Amino acid sequence: MEYRLRTPISEQEIRRLRVGDLVFMDGLVVTLRDAGHRRAIEYLRSGRRLPIDLAGLVLYHMGPVVRMSEGGWEIVAAGPTTSARLEAYEPELIEKTGVRLIVGKGGMGAKTAEACKRFGAAYAIYPGGAGALAAEAIEEVEMVEWLDLGIPEAMWVLRVRNFGPLMIMIDSTGRNFYEERRRIVEENMGRTAGFV
Repeated sequence: MEYRLRTPISEQEIRRLRVGDLVFMDGLVVTLRDAGHRRAIEYLRSGRRLPIDLAGLVLYHMGPVVRMSEGGWEIVAAGPTTSARLEAYEPELIEKTGVRLIVGKGGMGAKTAEACKRFGAAYAIYPGGAGALAAEAIEEVEMVEWLDLGIPEAMWVLRVRNFGPLMIMIDSTGRNFYEERRRIVEENMGRTAGFV
């Protein structure tokens, strides 16, 4: 199925999505990479508020290529970064913020899948190598925080239109496409073991 969603996304909307569905997004997308995730978790654990309320929003694993123009920040490329390395942070971020959709590339693990199931979230991938196309969906940079971490690691708040296609890889039932494929490959390898 194909869906068009607008932030803030409700839990009910996310719980309709299933692995393999395509999503196109309008509204606010917030970017965080490794250092941004670490800082966000530090804030949440110490009771500090994040610069933006993530409830109902999209969290994009992305470090943009940017330039400053007369009109302000301009995103030149906005391709996804590998999500697996953020597995240690994502379940807690989902639980404590109410973020509804995580976007990246390469899949995430069992702990994120369990958090998606418990708290009504999903994980989607954006096509790798299409950073310029992703940038075309960005209407404006609403704000940028934590620039002391560096441009790629800062928190960028972006207003997007028709951002996608995003393909759901972990849905709110806890189903995880990448884990399913891994098990199938392991089973097939077991069946072919010993053959030359």
